[in-house]
Amino acid sequence: MEFSGLRTQYERLRPQMEKSVLEVLSQGSYIMGPQVEELEEQLAQMAGVPECVSVSSGTDALLMALMASGIGPGDGVITTAFSFFATAEVILLCQAVPIFCDCNPDTYNLDPFCLEQTIKKHLSSHSPIRLKAVIPVDLFGLCADYTRICEICQDYGLMIIEDAAQSFGASLQSQKAGSFGRFGCTSFFPAKPLGCYGDGGAIFAHTQEDADLLRSLRVHGKGRDKYENRRVGLNARLDTIQAAVLLEKLKVFPDELKRRQQVAAQYTQRLEQIVKTPQQPEGYFCCFAQYTIGLESREQRDKLREFLTERRIPTNIYYPIPLNRQKAVGGSNWPMPNAETAADRVLSLPMHPYLEPKEIDQVCDSIFEYIQGYSQPQE
Repeated sequence: MEFSGLRTQYERLRPQMEKSVLEVLSQGSYIMGPQVEELEEQLAQMAGVPECVSVSSGTDALLMALMASGIGPGDGVITTAFSFFATAEVILLCQAVPIFCDCNPDTYNLDPFCLEQTIKKHLSSHSPIRLKAVIPVDLFGLCADYTRICEICQDYGLMIIEDAAQSFGASLQSQKAGSFGRFGCTSFFPAKPLGCYGDGGAIFAHTQEDADLLRSLRVHGKGRDKYENRRVGLNARLDTIQAAVLLEKLKVFPDELKRRQQVAAQYTQRLEQIVKTPQQPEGYFCCFAQYTIGLESREQRDKLREFLTERRIPTNIYYPIPLNRQKAVGGSNWPMPNAETAADRVLSLPMHPYLEPKEIDQVCDSIFEYIQGYSQPQE
């Protein structure tokens, strides 16, 4: 059983995928070839924004968004304590200060109530750190509560940079992931709902001015050409071959999103009475980058994972250590009870558009078997 379904997807797309890659090889334009611009146009259209700038990874997308926003030393950026390390890492790379906020216990996304409390607490402390921005994360394919987050950020004059690394294809009230805030950043890491065959990412912007700045930063801060450097930038271009791969995957992406919804619905129907299943509130469309369940305790989660591994069912834990506890950010004793509970209890099951009903049944039957045995009193 596959966790992300990449092999099965490749077999579906093999003829057209090989044709597109060979076309790039025969063209000889391996960096910033015509497929890159074509991809950017299609991605912008899908996200419902005027501008898209493709980049080398989701991490570089976040870093460039911060650079383009002028975030630097002495600035504070609020983000969720429950995410992949890159979300905090890019803040540190800009020599700014990550300020962590707890997540919602049901959606695992940044909690708007905690966000406002974090802002008020920081302002009342008279800290010399200047609050500049908020980076919400659309975890597991579900958009954060931007309706409320945008209101709070507007009230306090804070910019939003959306971490949509897991949510391309998702939406909130028909507004697409990647379109919230000044910048939206996504990732095309292979296991994402839309993934390439290496690293890749994109930044969505609302103005030509911001897009031009990002395109300069993408190539060493170039001006008229790469030999005129107007600012310090990065080498963060998306390879033409990866653009060609993504263009082929985009053709089946709407169908794959529907299939992900169907797989998630089958999981939820079978599991919602025995474990905590993912939330998809009214008005949200989740792209289910992962299907993540919650257990009663770390012990139950870890033993279930061992049980499933013995039955050759792959699983993963996103994420076992909250960001505020990571040594690389200095660790902290700030209480993040929801993030810490989530880190102890979440488990992600196989999730992809090509998961067969019999495979879903195998996963669910195994979970039922384990939970039933776990709940029995020990002699």
